Amino acid sequence: MTTESPRWFKSSYSSNGGQCVEIAANLAVSRGVVPVRDSKDLRGPVLEIPTHAFTSFVTGIKDAEFGAI
Repeated sequence: MTTESPRWFKSSYSSNGGQCVEIAANLAVSRGVVPVRDSKDLRGPVLEIPTHAFTSFVTGIKDAEFGAI
């Protein structure tokens, strides 16, 4: 088991509008998950998304599979 701590990252596309999430991609290889949290609540809950699911989600966004916003 690894004791590596999450290194949180917020997208450079974030405009600080208060609707952002942060991810800790550094844990994808060692733990097989991508932790995700609300950037406004740093002590709040963290979702641990399996790496394959997170990759599929990001690919879907890039391919506009979820429609226009």
